[in-house]
Amino acid sequence: MTFSTSTMRLKDKGPVIAPPVLSGWAQTVSLEIQSWPGIISATHWMLGNATQVDGADFYHRDSELGHIHLDGEIHLALTAELRKALVDSGLAQRFRWGASWVQFPILSETSAQHGIWLFRLAYDRAQGAGIPELIQRIELTTQAHKQAATNLLTEAQPV
Repeated sequence: MTFSTSTMRLKDKGPVIAPPVLSGWAQTVSLEIQSWPGIISATHWMLGNATQVDGADFYHRDSELGHIHLDGEIHLALTAELRKALVDSGLAQRFRWGASWVQFPILSETSAQHGIWLFRLAYDRAQGAGIPELIQRIELTTQAHKQAATNLLTEAQPV
């Protein structure tokens, strides 16, 4: 199932090798995602240079869910509707290079748990969950979770 025209197929990304060990909480997120059924994890290569490691990619079958960069920033492929719901609710940031992508920094244990939650949305979509169900999940997210994510995004803004 292809769910975004802006994602790359695994075979088009470059050599498929095991993902690197990421730093800190980003590795916690990576290991959790790798444990999910049907997930393929691989090295994320620097765009345009399939010899320079830039993080870890995560695929459900052959479709990219997203990736985590070496600096801990998540880039996640969704749909325009899901992106809008996440950005409007303060649960992720708009990713300027993709119309249906969001980004979120992994800075702490709390942001790592939120990063796992974000990847789970993309994973559940790849598993067949409908957009209305996922938007409802976003809307039902607790105020505390939303406030924590908003605080983390504020911390990540340049001064």
